[in-house]
Amino acid sequence: MVCKGIGLLVILVITVSVTPAFALTELERTSILEPRLENAFGVPVLDNINVNQQIQISSDITNHQTNSQNFVYLVQIKNDLDLVVSLGWISGQLTPDQELSPSLSWTPSDSGKYIAEIFVWEGLKNHSALSEFVKLSINVS
Repeated sequence: MVCKGIGLLVILVITVSVTPAFALTELERTSILEPRLENAFGVPVLDNINVNQQIQISSDITNHQTNSQNFVYLVQIKNDLDLVVSLGWISGQLTPDQELSPSLSWTPSDSGKYIAEIFVWEGLKNHSALSEFVKLSINVS
């Protein structure tokens, strides 16, 4: 007796999910966007600032990580001689993908041209930057 075998072809399909590797560099962990001057109520200040007028130096920061991140929002203000005339900071924690708009107040005592440099660091003891710093011009009359 001759037996015929029935061939059964099994095709095994393996689906491989490829997730693009996106390794954040040290300076991509957060971003600093929209640096701006505001009054105490959050209204943008577009004109020259007056001596003894309190302003807020604000920006939008975002945590681009999938884990929480401690941070320090640091603002230093330099005069036209490149000397630091004011330095302030606040600290906190950003949850994954959180956006936050911190601000620090400053009251200029002299007229002139100033530059605010805005930094986001891991901390005051650990000066590891979480993003590139940004600059904001301020004219005081």
